[in-house]
This record gives sequence, C-alpha cells and structure tokens, in this order.
Amino acid sequence: MLGAWRGWRALRRCSSLPRAVRLRVRQALGAREPAEAVRVQGWVRSVRSQKEVLFLHINDGSSLESLQVVADPSLEKKDLTFGSAVEVQGKLVKSPHRMQNMELQAETIRVVGPCDIWSFPLKMKERHPLEYVRQFPHLRCRNNTLGALLRIRSEATAGIHSFFQDNGYVHIHTPIITSNDCEGAGELFQIETPREAKESAEMTHFFNVPAFLTVSGQLHLEVMAGAFTHVFTFGPTFRAENSQSRRHLAEFYMVEAELSFTESLQDIMQVMEDLFKTVTSTVLSKCPRDVELFHKYIAPAQKGRLEQILKHKFMIISYSEAVEILKQAPQTFTFKPEWGRDLQTEHEKYLVKHCGDVPVFVVNYPYDLKPFYMRDNEDGPQHTVAAVDLLVPGVGELCGGSLREERLPFLESRLQRLGLTDTYQWYLDLRKFGSVPHGGFGMGFERYLQYILGVDNIKDVIPFPRFSHSCLL
Repeated sequence: MLGAWRGWRALRRCSSLPRAVRLRVRQALGAREPAEAVRVQGWVRSVRSQKEVLFLHINDGSSLESLQVVADPSLEKKDLTFGSAVEVQGKLVKSPHRMQNMELQAETIRVVGPCDIWSFPLKMKERHPLEYVRQFPHLRCRNNTLGALLRIRSEATAGIHSFFQDNGYVHIHTPIITSNDCEGAGELFQIETPREAKESAEMTHFFNVPAFLTVSGQLHLEVMAGAFTHVFTFGPTFRAENSQSRRHLAEFYMVEAELSFTESLQDIMQVMEDLFKTVTSTVLSKCPRDVELFHKYIAPAQKGRLEQILKHKFMIISYSEAVEILKQAPQTFTFKPEWGRDLQTEHEKYLVKHCGDVPVFVVNYPYDLKPFYMRDNEDGPQHTVAAVDLLVPGVGELCGGSLREERLPFLESRLQRLGLTDTYQWYLDLRKFGSVPHGGFGMGFERYLQYILGVDNIKDVIPFPRFSHSCLL
C-alpha cells in the first residue's frame, strides 16, 4: 500500500512518467484519496451494460470484494465477458455508493484473455455448492468460497510462523523422504524407482533401505531439540490410509514443535492452546470478510462460538475419566468404550459435547496404546504414558502430543520388547549424549481450518481435492 502511494507522489512530481501506477484490487478498495492514473488487472466477475454507462466488477484474488469499474459504453467489447482477464486503466475516485469506498473510472479496457462463458462451469452471480466446484479442481479457486479459503490458509500459515518465531522457536525443514514410521501404524506410501518396482525385491534400494513419504517430522525434530531448546516444522505429511471419508486426507500439512527442558505436560498443553488462540485471533482480524463468508453461508453461529472459546481456558480430563463419561453416556456407540482401547471419533465428539462444546485436553493414555517414545508415567495398575490429545467440537482430535521418554533404561527396555533396538539405535544415542526432559506435539493444519470455518468435508479446505480430477493427481 505504501509503495503505491509513493508511486502516486512520484507521478505528481514528474508528469513525464507515461505508465499508470499498478494497484491490486485490495489496495484500490482501501485507498483513502483519489488518484489520477492507476492500472488494475484481474478477472471480470460481472458485466452490466446500460445505455449511458458500463459497469464491471473485477477481482484479482487479493480481496473477497471486487472493484467496481465505471466506463463509457463505447469501451465495451464483444469478448468482455464474465471470467475474462482484463487490464483497466483510469482514475480512482470516491464512490457515491455507501457500500464501497472507491471505484475506477475507466479510460481504457483491454481484454487480456477472453473466456467462453457458455462452457465455463462457473456462472455469474450464482452461489455454487462446494460439492459442485469440487468437480473442477483446476478452476475452483475462481469461486468466491475457495478464494476466501485460500486467503485464510495464507494468513493462517503466516500466523503460525509468526507465533513460533515470536516465541523463540527455530524453524527446521524436516525430510519428506524418510525410513522412519514415526506413528508405528504402518500406513506409509513407499517410494520406489520404476526399476525397483519392476525387478526383484532383493535388489538394492535407491536409498539402500526402504524409503517412505513422511507421516511426521517429530523424530527429526527431536534430533534438533538436542541442540536448540525450541524447534518447529510446518510441512507436508502423508498417510496411506485407504479412506475416502469426509475427514481423511492422503496428503496434508502438519505443524509440529518440540520443547527441551520441560518436565510438565501442562507446558506442552499451554503451547497448544496459545498457538490455537493466537492464530485464530490473527485470522479473524486479518480476514474478517473471508471468514464471514463461511460463517454466514456454511456454519452460522461459528464465529460467536469461536469468540467465546478464545476467552476461556480449555478443559482438561484424564483418559480414565473420559472412558467413565463414555460408559455412562445415554447414547449407544458403534465402538464400545473400554479402558485400554483407543478413543474413536464418535467418542471424541461426545466428550466435547459433554464438556460444554469447548476444546478439551485428554491426558494420560494407556501405555500399550501409544508409540515407544512417549514417557512412562510409572503408574499402575492402569499403566499410562504422559500423552495428550486436544479435542475440538465437530471435528474430534486436532492436536496430539506427549512428553518424550528421555530416560535411557526405560527407552532401551521398550525398544527391546518391540524388537526395534537396531532400527532406532540412533534414537538411543540421543539419550546418551546430553539428554534432557522434553516434549512436543503436532497439529493437523487442514483440521484446524476445518474447525474454525465450520466446514463439514475436510477436502473442501485443500487447494486441490485429489480424488476428483485425474489429470491433477
């Protein structure tokens, strides 16, 4: 914005400059003063031709609102249609309409790229359902709802990075190709060259060992947590779970953090809560119109619920308490709740409702349910580890974390029982050379967006729904 205004001042000082100042639509709408020579580029969202005046609305993705262009009818062209790409040059003036601040009085209109409106699947002034635009992953970003989503994703991404940078975390780029199965569930995409796929499995692998797309950057972060007290990563992760449900993705983004010198699960939970509240407040303040679109047409009242959540502390219950709540529930669950079994999505959603539709931390899960790296609570007879899941309304689990087992004898014993000692010898080394109490967590980025926007299908918060268009797979 400041750059644009400096450009206008320069034009006033030097009338010999021939080109108009280029503005984004957002800059033009937010301008406080008229300007004599500006240039705006974008796509036509509506065309209305009257006897004495031509009205256009153009958008370039920088704002949910479009900029109104007022022109002489003589500037109308045959290929000036909905969806066409245009460049408009003229004067930025105060708009007489109460609903907009500025409008552009066009002096020239150039159609850069025409659009065949008869075959274009998006129609002018029509509110297309998310299910409809999901059929056109290569075009759906031109839809208002998906455009709003992508701006929100961008601001949320920046907000996450800002939160960690402001709190002294070092950003680590963890590997996407790895030999580690951090979650232990075996749901990994294996990487093979075309030659490896065709020939015998006994041949040498490209990386000398089987390699997979990562399911988590946690173990690599733990390496870095031996030299930096606070680290985080934010990147793509992959799960080969055979599901096309409304809550599963094969490729998604994970926010993960590790904190050294912490012996309290409460410390981990506080970072989770602060991250959620800080980023959500940032999105609500920086993308008010975009968020309002979702809260008005897709999830009414979600904004009010979010604002209330931001004012209150999240609740905390133990896994054992959660199981007792579920056993006493008046409803029948598909999966019977029993101590020692994992909580299912139906259980998580009920627990959140039972606690007043606020986010809930569930802590201290059964020892045998969780991966080897979680810290043994040394309790009994119900043996647990220092693990935590954050459950949110309508979605279920949003974040998962734990204290990590920093005690070498405990870790050696567990890896030996699991037959993983040789595989994780390097992990044992971390406990031999300056090991400290530490812990961390991960948050699914798409689930976060799904929750704050109130979207039912998680595939509607990603840029490209991979199942619906083979050319983009």
